Order: sequence, then structure tokens, then C-alpha cells
Amino acid sequence: MENINFKELNLSESMLKALDDMGFEEATPIQSKAIPPVMEGKDIIGQAQTGTGKTCAFGVPAVEMIDPKVSGVQVLMLCPTRELAIQVSEELKSLCKFKKGIKTLPIYGGQSIDRQIMALKNKPQIIIGTPGRVMDHMRRHTLKLQDLKMIVLDEADEMLNMGFREDIDIILKEVPADRQTLLFSATMSKEILEITKLYQRDPMIIKTVHKELTMPTTEQFYIEVRESSKLELLCRMIDAKNLKVAIVFCNTKRKVDEVTTALQTRGFSAEALHGDMKQTERDRVMNKFRKGLVDILVATDVAARGIDVNNVEAVFNYDIPTDEEYYVHRIGRTGRAGKKGISYSFVFGRDVFKLRDIQRYTKTDIHSMKPPSLSDVEEVKQDSTVKQILTALELGGYSKYNAIIEKILEASEDATTMDVASVLYKVAFGGVEGRDYADSGLDADDEMEYTTGGMARLFMNVGTLDNIQPKNIVQGIASKTSMPGKMIGAIDIHKQFTFIEVPTKYADEVIVAMADFTHKGRVVVIEKASKRQKSGSGSGGGNRGRSSGHDGGGSNSGGFARKRIEQKGKKKY
Repeated sequence: MENINFKELNLSESMLKALDDMGFEEATPIQSKAIPPVMEGKDIIGQAQTGTGKTCAFGVPAVEMIDPKVSGVQVLMLCPTRELAIQVSEELKSLCKFKKGIKTLPIYGGQSIDRQIMALKNKPQIIIGTPGRVMDHMRRHTLKLQDLKMIVLDEADEMLNMGFREDIDIILKEVPADRQTLLFSATMSKEILEITKLYQRDPMIIKTVHKELTMPTTEQFYIEVRESSKLELLCRMIDAKNLKVAIVFCNTKRKVDEVTTALQTRGFSAEALHGDMKQTERDRVMNKFRKGLVDILVATDVAARGIDVNNVEAVFNYDIPTDEEYYVHRIGRTGRAGKKGISYSFVFGRDVFKLRDIQRYTKTDIHSMKPPSLSDVEEVKQDSTVKQILTALELGGYSKYNAIIEKILEASEDATTMDVASVLYKVAFGGVEGRDYADSGLDADDEMEYTTGGMARLFMNVGTLDNIQPKNIVQGIASKTSMPGKMIGAIDIHKQFTFIEVPTKYADEVIVAMADFTHKGRVVVIEKASKRQKSGSGSGGGNRGRSSGHDGGGSNSGGFARKRIEQKGKKKY
């Protein structure tokens, strides 16, 4: 069975809008098979691993069947851990985004039960909870289930492994007999089958069967990295491996756009490819990629189907795919035409479990590796520039510049030919500082801690209300200072102000050089951010030009800046 588009599943417009807003393009295999029968009211047994999209497989029909006019609990979802309960709850909130009157509530141990009792008085229609805490509320009569239409057992095998069998039996015996029962489990043990026999009515078994596997000859690696540091790791990897042609895979259209914009801002030649783009636009991007006019293609799985480019040097799994088959398709984009391929997967937290499932499915090893250090990047860059210079020497035709070198030597009594050559090298190639690494979260010792060492945080009194964009700031600074635009770090754009991070050694130069900077006829003031601004005091808000992992400033900070402008006699806005 091929994956289908959510529009083919007879869903409401508000649900389709929510799924689109979440960045999903099509249903995963488990969603394609499970949603239609659940929407018809059937009991199902879904055999699916973590990370296959099963939350939406039961979450979408659960939300669709809720009657907002009924204030009682209509859906109860049982999860083995508080972490999973929170995760499911967050996804359900996103699914309910455009539906009015639907309330969800997670209840689990470790959280104040009094707070949960107060929240239950708001009469949510969907409860997501751990068996122990659900049982506790049922005993206290603070959780009433007489209006229950559906119960979901998520990761049922894990709940049994954790000793929740007795709790599950009690809960299932207490809820209305005419409810719909959905059970999801990675394995089908004897105990699971006993539960289905006791508490389900003629359940439909849904199992996603993998297609015949043909593994590409690709060397596979994974790197553990937090979400906030993924972008900087990607930039460093591209430079350290000196990649000219690469594909970066993300799970959602929104993430594709975010990563593409961030790469472009950092000076990389990158283009996006996803399902929201018109076919003509997608064809244009693919033609540029095939012709070598674009170095990095950032794509979703759906949009990347049919990509047939033989010279892709590496594939990056920026997000671990929701389905093992997607992983195989992704890494199959490299290592073609007899060439050696390589793939890098970024993982953190629960992604490690997904990676294990992928390794079991592919029957291959995915090796752990450390991120490259700045010295690794510098070494690669130096090797590349040395080759460029040696090639230029072989080609000849440079003797016409001898007079200029002699003029420089005459003007400087102490300079040697080696000194001049070194200065020219620095001017021409600039070392590894040509990339935005100071804000990368990856220090020289390969630590994955987030750091802004070596960077100064500056404050600008313009924001989204002034229609300022990252490119305006980058172009302005690059044109007025000796600092390349690529060295600018994070740019956080809020409604009335903006924070910029630049290498500390350039901070004073930027402030002085930008003293007469204007944007659309308005004078812009740039100054070092105060401690209060750095700590993000005030009611921060607004849009970000580039993700930095920091929040800064608020209405108070903006007011401070405007006051300073009036005192300096600058134009107020």
C-alpha cells in the first residue's frame, strides 16, 4: 500500500489545516492504514514501532470524533511514561489548533494531583495519562468516564513490561462497554493477545510491512547533537568534509524552510524542495541542483522522490525519518554510479531508539562519530586553498603583479616577501572565520554544549515593525566594516528591536561604522546589549531572523532604547 495524502482521508478542513501547519505532507504507512477504519468506528490492533507516526494514527480520528458541545471525557489515552504522555499531549494540542472548544489534559505521576484535580474541573474531552495516575483519579472520582467513546493503549507492550497489567484490567473494566478500543504495540506477545481478546470487539489487525530491502553501498554515521546545535553542526560538517554537492533531509516543510534560510544567511548555496512549492518551482530548483548551480538541497522525503543526481557526495538526516524505508530511500541518493556514498544522521534523546530500529531493519551498522573540531575545518580549508594557489602557479600569468608587490615592499621598510604573501593569503581566504562557528554550540574540543564564547551581543532599535530582515543587517554590516557578513552570528528580530551577535574583536568597529546606518530613511542605533537586555528581561516577543537558542529583551528593553535615542537627538520610532 502506497502512502496517501491526508486530503484523501475524508478529514475536516480544520484538521487538514492543522496537519499542514505541522508541516506534514502525506500520511505514514501506519497512518494510511489505521485512520480510515478508526474513523469508521472499528477497534484496531496496530503493530508499529516508536517514531512511525502512530500518535497521529490514533490522534487524528480521536480529535475528529470529539463533540465540542459535550464537556465530559470522550477519549482516554494510556501511555507507559510521563514523557510519552507529555509528548502525545503536545501533538494532540497541535491537531486541535483550529478546532474550537476541544480541551486536552495530560495527567501523570510526579505532578501535583491537586493541580490536576483543578484542571479536570475545566472538563477536558481528551485525557492522556499514565495508568497509575488515571487509576488514582478514578478512585477519587475526580475522573469520570461515563461519556467515554474511545480508549487508546499506546505502547501497550511497554505498559505490560512496567507492570501495569492489573491497572489496565481495572480501567478497561470500569469504562463503558460500547467504547471503541485502539491498541498499539511494537510486539504482539501472548499477554497483548489476551488483552485484545478480553477487551476488543472483532479488532482489525494493522501491520506495516516493509518492502523488499535493497541497501545502497553507503558508509553510515550518526552524531549525537541537541536540536539547538544541529544547524551549526551541519555547517561545520559541510566545511570539514569540503562537500560540494549534498542533500539535507528534514521531516517537515517548515523545518526545510528554516534550515534553508539559515544556510543561505551563513553564506551557503542552498535551496529548498518540498510539497508546498509549485511543480515549476520544484523543477527549477532540481535543474539548478543537477547543473551544479546549487551546492546543498534541503528537502522532505515526499519532494525528494525521483531525485536522480549521480554526484551527491553526502546525505544528512537532519531529522531521523519517521519510517525505516524513508531512511533507505534517503541514503540511496548518494553513492551512485559506482562512487562511494556517505550519510550522517543527527540524533538526540528518543532518536537513538529510532536509530536502533533502522539498524535492525537495514541489517547494517551505523557508526558513532564525533563532530569535527574547528582545527579540522581549518585544516581542510587550508588544504583546499593550497591546491588553488598551486594550480594558479602552474597556470602562470601572474608576473604582471610583480610591480605591485615591489611597491608594497618599498612602502614598508620592515616587510618581507613572506610577510606580504601571508597578508594576501589572509585577505583572500580568511581562515575558518569565514563561517559562523563562534555561536555554533560546538567548541574546539567537540563538546556539544551551547556556547557564545568569543561573541559580543549588540542591540539595535529596529524590529519587525520596521520590516527589517536579516539580509538588511548582514548587507549593512558587511558593506560598512572589515568583517565579512558570514561571520555574523545569531540575529534575533523582535517587534521593536533586534539582537545581533558578532565576534568580540569586531564589536567596537561595527558600532562605530554603523553610527550613520539608516533603514528606510530612519536612523538606526547599535550599541552593546546591557546585562538586562542579555538576560532577556521584559516581555520578549516577535519573530526571529535566525535561530540562536537565546531569547532576549522585551518591551522594557525596547523602551530603554527609544529613551536613549531621544537623549541622543536621534529620530524616535
